[in-house]
Amino acid sequence: MMAEIPYITVFTFITVLWVIVRAIVALKNRKIDIRHELKLLIFYFYIEIMAMIVYFPMNFASGQIGTMKFDSERIIPPLLNPVPIIHIFDRYAGWLRNLIGNIILFIPIGIIWPFCFKKMNNILKVTAAGLGFSLFIELSQLLLYERMTDADDLILNTLGALTGAVIYFSVSLIIRKKRKSKQMERRINDFTDKENYSASVD
Repeated sequence: MMAEIPYITVFTFITVLWVIVRAIVALKNRKIDIRHELKLLIFYFYIEIMAMIVYFPMNFASGQIGTMKFDSERIIPPLLNPVPIIHIFDRYAGWLRNLIGNIILFIPIGIIWPFCFKKMNNILKVTAAGLGFSLFIELSQLLLYERMTDADDLILNTLGALTGAVIYFSVSLIIRKKRKSKQMERRINDFTDKENYSASVD
């Protein structure tokens, strides 16, 4: 059995699924948190872009997106590299773009997830979630004979998620320290003003 699926079909499927899930959550909670939903839209757009990159061939020169091809007769044996590290630095056409691209692709995950989800409150959780997400993508690519399931991609994607998480929590820490510093400065100024006022009254 063979099938070719255009990107618009996948885009529509993800969109419909997203609306259904968010509607169920809203009904369950009996309210809609607009601020949280707007945050989650960032995650939604990221998923749409991720699906386009990892499942569809792209012609960067023309900007055209190819179709996702499934053929049950060609997925066995699978296009698979199960051994990590050995081929990660092999020189081939586009090897550096692939290496850096796999890291950069998952940096947003390390930033978006803790921004959107309160339970993603430390680097370890975000990195583990990135690993799980990458594993899902790699395993799903086994069904597509034109895509390779690669242990190196799993490592590089996880490194990207880790990098993003480090960036997010580092920036968050700096912001919190600045806020505390401003609050402390404000309290000192308020205390000083009160002392000066008391002294002038006396």
